[in-house]
Amino acid sequence: MDPVSQGVLGAIATQAVVRFTNRSIRSRSTVESTAGQQVTLAKAALLGALAGMAPDLDILIQSDTDSLLSLEYHRQFTHSLFFIPLGGLICAAIFYCVLGRWWQLSFKSVYLFAVLGYATHGLLDSCTSYGTQLFWPFSDERVSWNIISIIDPLFTIPLLLLVVIAAKSKKQRYVYWAIVWLCVYVSFGVVQHHRALKAGNALVAERHQQMIRLEVKPSFGNLLVWKIVYETDLHFYVDAIKLGFFESKFWPGSHVNKLDIDRDLPWLDKSSQQAQDIERFRWFSSGFISKDPNNPYQVVDMRYSALPNEVKPLWGIRLSPEASAKQHAEFYTDSIKSSRGFDVLWQMVVE
Repeated sequence: MDPVSQGVLGAIATQAVVRFTNRSIRSRSTVESTAGQQVTLAKAALLGALAGMAPDLDILIQSDTDSLLSLEYHRQFTHSLFFIPLGGLICAAIFYCVLGRWWQLSFKSVYLFAVLGYATHGLLDSCTSYGTQLFWPFSDERVSWNIISIIDPLFTIPLLLLVVIAAKSKKQRYVYWAIVWLCVYVSFGVVQHHRALKAGNALVAERHQQMIRLEVKPSFGNLLVWKIVYETDLHFYVDAIKLGFFESKFWPGSHVNKLDIDRDLPWLDKSSQQAQDIERFRWFSSGFISKDPNNPYQVVDMRYSALPNEVKPLWGIRLSPEASAKQHAEFYTDSIKSSRGFDVLWQMVVE
């Protein structure tokens, strides 16, 4: 998810254990030695927030010649469940040198908060549809539970307010309210995901099609309008549905041909780096790739678009018939399509 959401969730995790941490310190130390060691909700929130955002530093792994490298490493080892102890240790070492000594906190306390904050990151990312390698190095599967949007203000803003109020008021009950809101909102996402899957399967049955697989994902910033994506032998189909509390509304979409390299890219040398990059992009896109209908030299990830019932991809790779055998394909994003669709999406949400 976005850095603010990641930081907020890390802060909640650490604020939730402040009382138990301070009790442990008091039980092991004299009154004189504990005066400077007490952890406030504000201090815990800062440590947890920084650790919660830290895994996304993997975006610094880039290459000037291979733009797909960042896709391979984003949400990879830094987001793995098995990397949490080491990731927390790296964060704790930095936090202790910069803040821990100043606040007179033990390294053990700083490490606890760093690990808790760090641990929330991969799990929260897995709730989105982008894909997270939770079980690296044992599996390169991109886990995506599709129960919350990558950016969702209704999820993040209440949590942020409660974290800040808890830190300022020094009252932990606001942290518990944040946990309640977190559980309620994620649970609502699970319910909506189930409803969207049911609607998607009913749509395929109504069309009398033979489906290979089907995915549903919330549209940008909400849990009401969902995108339905499914695959048949030859095509990918996209549609949208609004799952209201009392009734639902359906928006039919469109379809595109699945990528066939022999048909769509007959000029491509299958032993070239560009051909290898297509397979790397296929893995990143969970196989949902097609040729851009508006550009014969672009391969797109058709799962994502500004409007949930359109096939107007937000990103893809750009190929060139003139490229050398060792030249990489170019990864690109289309922010214009994203910005133009927000107004229409909002109308879909509110109508």
